[in-house]
Amino acid sequence: MKNLLSEERFHIVSAEDKQFILAFNDEITKLGYDFGGSIGSGFCWGKYMIIYSKSGVKSKQVAARIYIRENSIVLRLFLNKIDNHRKYIETANGFIKEAFTNDYGNCNHCHNDKGGICKFRKSYTLEDRLIEKCNGITFEFWEPNLEKLPEYINLLKEFYPVKRSRALNI
Repeated sequence: MKNLLSEERFHIVSAEDKQFILAFNDEITKLGYDFGGSIGSGFCWGKYMIIYSKSGVKSKQVAARIYIRENSIVLRLFLNKIDNHRKYIETANGFIKEAFTNDYGNCNHCHNDKGGICKFRKSYTLEDRLIEKCNGITFEFWEPNLEKLPEYINLLKEFYPVKRSRALNI
């Protein structure tokens, strides 16, 4: 990863953001996720994108992305079944909780509704309030930094618990 980030094309990434990316990469790797060894185009989300998915499995479940933009990075986590993690979120650090409760990404009930159901809508309840977000732009953390890294990793552990392998009984 360090060699990749030293490529000329990543001159737009600040030293502080590179430190975060390297540290995040180390921590998410411990949880069984990797980026496949390449940093691709960011399409509409930024200039480049690092996609973290489960290692060693056929069906690659994406857990996180880092969007590399001209002057910043954004960490996006892919989280499902929010209601199952209500207690954790409601007591989480403010910057974690805010990603679930702020107005950014609120569902506008666009044209994707088919019979009243939208496959892009994430609906959940926090603090007795129904929240509906558009799955295309949910759970983004702007300006992530090393100080906040432990909270991001704890959030990932909450949603993606590390499964312990069973010892063989012989």
